[in-house]
Amino acid sequence: MLPEKLRSIFRKEGDAVSPESSSHPAAPGGFSLRKPPKKEVSVTRQSRGLEQFFFNIRDIVGLSILDLAGASQENINFLTNLGHKVYTQDIMRSLDEAFGPDPAEQTNVGRIEYFLRTNFDYPHDTFDGALLWDSLQFMGPALLHATVERLYEVMRPKSYLLAFFSASERAVEAPAHTFRIMDNKTILITERDIRPTGSVVNNRNLEKVFGKFDSVKFFLTRESLREVIVRR
Repeated sequence: MLPEKLRSIFRKEGDAVSPESSSHPAAPGGFSLRKPPKKEVSVTRQSRGLEQFFFNIRDIVGLSILDLAGASQENINFLTNLGHKVYTQDIMRSLDEAFGPDPAEQTNVGRIEYFLRTNFDYPHDTFDGALLWDSLQFMGPALLHATVERLYEVMRPKSYLLAFFSASERAVEAPAHTFRIMDNKTILITERDIRPTGSVVNNRNLEKVFGKFDSVKFFLTRESLREVIVRR
């Protein structure tokens, strides 16, 4: 059973947070090279993708979950209270640090390798689940394929990934968001900035991108985000 009061520790981003050490300070804020939203808007909404993600790992404890939303206290608390270990990365800040504001830099092989080492330097078959949120839609084709290939390596067989994409397949720019888990089917979404999209991402392209994976399932919503569950 989980202890009633979780101990607080300081850690660097990328370290695991276990059920016995779930609380920690927020990660230091990084600068953004993107346009801020005209007005910060937060929306709490139901997520069928999130509900499916947790349904797939129900009744299992001790899993290793990768969360690319950064060091979110809400996400860490929720996942560790379920008995899982959490590894966090602020993937959007890493995109800025590795490539700057020019999407053309995402074709630079050296920068791509630096980005992968910074965010996915884990042994093969490390994770049982990954919350990618909306990060993949801001990657150009070369970076996207390299990132998905690395994810395939670090995810265990029969693990699950959750990813969001803009509902507008040909949008040249889209809001990037922060995601906070409220419960197993509800998230709080807040715009963090506006960024160029990396490439055209429609359902057929996503099936090709995740071609090595076992399955790709799409969830249609009435809102501006598409939700995708991928099974390794």
